[in-house]
Order: sequence, then structure tokens, then C-alpha cells
Amino acid sequence: MFLDRIKQIYKIRDLRNSIIFVLVMLFISRIVYHIPIPGLDIVTLRNLFQSNQLLGLMDLFSGGGLTNFSIAMLGVGPYITASIIIQLLSMIVPQLEALTKEGEEGQRKINAYTKYLTIPLGAMQAYGFLTLLQKSANTPILSNLSALQYASVIITITAGTFFLVWIGDLITEKKIGNGISLLIFAGIVAKLISTTKNIFVIYDPSKIFSLLVFVAIALLTIVVVVMVNEGQRNIPVSYARRVRGNKVFGGVNTHLPLKVNQSGVIPIIFAISLIMFPTMIARFFAAAGNHTIAGISNWVINLFQNQIFYGVSYFLLVFAFTYFYTAVIFHPDKIAENLQKQGGFVPGIRPGTHTAEYLQNIVSRINLAGALFLGVVAVLPVVMQGLTRGIGSTVIGGTSILIVVSVVIETVKQIDAQLTMRNYDKL
Repeated sequence: MFLDRIKQIYKIRDLRNSIIFVLVMLFISRIVYHIPIPGLDIVTLRNLFQSNQLLGLMDLFSGGGLTNFSIAMLGVGPYITASIIIQLLSMIVPQLEALTKEGEEGQRKINAYTKYLTIPLGAMQAYGFLTLLQKSANTPILSNLSALQYASVIITITAGTFFLVWIGDLITEKKIGNGISLLIFAGIVAKLISTTKNIFVIYDPSKIFSLLVFVAIALLTIVVVVMVNEGQRNIPVSYARRVRGNKVFGGVNTHLPLKVNQSGVIPIIFAISLIMFPTMIARFFAAAGNHTIAGISNWVINLFQNQIFYGVSYFLLVFAFTYFYTAVIFHPDKIAENLQKQGGFVPGIRPGTHTAEYLQNIVSRINLAGALFLGVVAVLPVVMQGLTRGIGSTVIGGTSILIVVSVVIETVKQIDAQLTMRNYDKL
């Protein structure tokens, strides 16, 4: 079956060329991730990332750009942050909400606003990361730079992010998958490969049991992620039969799919941003001249380094944000209104308000399973660190697996859709 699908793709010239183009773009993006910014102590930097789990997690999402201190050290992070901000603002700002209803033209304007916002966010995140790295290391990572040189480094990092966003747009145009998601996917896979190779190169026979546990949990996690990611509750919907003259309209039974994990990885991204914030702020004041401020800062740093406190806080934040984000993107009132306008109804439920309440109750129960799932996925690195003595604890993070599985499923679906469309055209 798989080989037959590969043969079909190879025979379709434009689809084959599109896939090759996407692979070339991903290869170029990986080259960018390895172009370092001059003027740093690379040995001190890598030692810092090995000793700091928080920075290691940030490096994973940047595709390894942070440890390389490359011009793409931020990855597409600022663009993702800008997308989340614009998406939330479109729920409360009437002008942006109106753009979301204008179809393709409105979406084009929203994408433009997102890219405009990416520039200042990229500059601020670049400055924040540089300051954080400087404060986290005992010895300076960057050599003494003038204000102009420091500004040029920030501009270079921001330009690197924007270059990746441009590559992502080129990939998206080929309709093989979402370009930004594929860039994140490529970064995570590259990090997985390099770290897995290190695990086997530095082989320790005494850790064979831990390694087996690591592999077993990794495989189980992939299976569970696929099941939950594809899981959905189908709400039966019927459309009333209408007779106009000699023609009959409606009378169709269908269903409304409600996914178990409607919010994707957005709650985890929100939680990561929030849980990193106190530590980042505390590191700025850890060396303050005021002993009270320095003491509070060091207490906050030590508190978040406690694995139990970190894991529980992370889990609760992800759980809460899952409900919050689902409430932002899922509107049962609008769905009930659209069903009523189209002559549709849920069997046994009165149209209108009663249907909205019914859908809200269903989503609330589904959200419990989705929130628990995302919470467990988020704290999986902490659990893995205890069970496998730190083998691949950060790399096997459930968030990484969730992103990889989601991107692979979506990409395969888009390729299948293109194959189906071309086969249909031939008939």
C-alpha cells in the first residue's frame, strides 16, 4: 500500500516537484540554523544548555538554533506568538473580527498584520534571550559588544526569523502541508536524531533497563497521541425535508464532529510562556545589589527548579488553558444558529438555545479528557527523567511527539487529497 502510494506520487509530475521543492526548502532552513552569530563562547553556551532544563526545552522548540547561537536562534517562535495574539484579538476587536468573515482577502490582511507584529516581537525576544543567556552563565557568552554591534545582532536574529517565515510561506503555497508546522517538525526531528545518536554513542551497559523503558514509553506515547489526536465525538444532525413543487430538498442525516483535542498544542505553548516568565524575570534581579530583591529572585529560581512544583504547576496551567482556548475558538451559539438557519437539528434536542446548551455540555465533558491528555503530555519529560535517569527526558517530551504526529497526519492527508483530486480529474 505504501509503495503503491509512492509510485502514484512519482508518476504525477507537479506533485513530485512540489514535494522535492518542500524538501529543498527544509534543507535550506536547516542550513540557516547552523549559521552562527560571531562573537560568542560556544563551549560555555553548550555547557549552559546541558545544565539548564528550561533552556533545553526552549532550544528544542527553536530547532537547535539556541545552542548553535545561529541567526535563526528564535526559530519561528515570534511568528507563532504573533499569530496567537492576532487570533485572540480577532475575538474581541470588531475590525479584526470583520476581517475573519471576509474570506480569502480578509485572511490575507490578517496574515500581513501577523507578519508586521512578528518584527517587534522578534526584536524583543532576541533582546530577552541575549540578556537571559548573559545572566544565566557564570562567564560572559558574548564578548564585549558596542551598542551598535548589539543592535546589529538583534536585527540579524530578527531577520533570521523572518527568513524562516518566508520559507514557510513558500512551502504552504505548494499545498503539501503547513509551512510553519513543517519547519517546527524538521527542527524537532533533527534534534531527536542528534540526541538519539548521542544516547547510543555514549553507551552505558548499566543503563540498559532505563533505555528499554525509554523506548517503550516513547512508542506508547506515539500510539496514544495518534489515538487522541484523531479521536472525535460525532453529534448526529438531521436536516428537515422540504418540498418545493416537484422537488424535495433536505432529508439528510449527517453528523457534527467534535474533536477530543480541539485546541491542539496551543495550551501547552501558552503554559510554557507563562511558566518561563517568573524564572526569566528572577534571573534579571538575581545579582541585584538589594539583598531582599536578590533573595526573592533566588527563591523563585530555586522554587521552579523543584521538579514536583514545576510539574504540578505546568500540568495545572495546561489544564486551565485548554478550557480557556476551547472557549475562545468554539462557539456553540453560532453553531446552533447556523444549524437552525440551514434547517438542521440534533435529534431529540430543540433548535436554538437548547441545542447550544447541549453542545456546550458535550464539549465540556470532552474537554476534560482533552485537558488531562495535554497535561500528561506536557509533564511527560519530568516523568521520563525520573524513570529513565534523564535519558532523552527533554527530547521525548510529549509536546514534541504531539507536534510531530499532528504534522505527519496533516501532511499525509493533504497529499492524499491531491492524489484523490487528480484521480478524480482523470475519470
